[in-house]
Amino acid sequence: MDQQLKEQISNEIKTNDVCLFMKGTPESPECGFSMAVSNILKLLEVKFKGVNVLENQSLREGIKVYSDWPTIPQLYVKNEFIGGCDIIKEMFENGELKKVFQDKNIPHKS
Repeated sequence: MDQQLKEQISNEIKTNDVCLFMKGTPESPECGFSMAVSNILKLLEVKFKGVNVLENQSLREGIKVYSDWPTIPQLYVKNEFIGGCDIIKEMFENGELKKVFQDKNIPHKS
């Protein structure tokens, strides 16, 4: 991955408290996994930035290298990689996701 792409990814993560690298946009997800994570964040009323990896093939591959995680979507909260769809769904169901937002002072529906 080139330095410019690494900086672009890093900048998105640093400037947005909650950043979701996804296929499509929060308004129009283009895969079921991205839609699931986006919907969980909406249910929790969390303000988040959706980054559409389908707009740029090098971004799509680069985020996987950046996080050392093979799939998309990928959720970052306050610079920390939280996980992909299965992990987020599990964390949502057992209450861990709310705790992450609480611990990091991210406004959300309690």
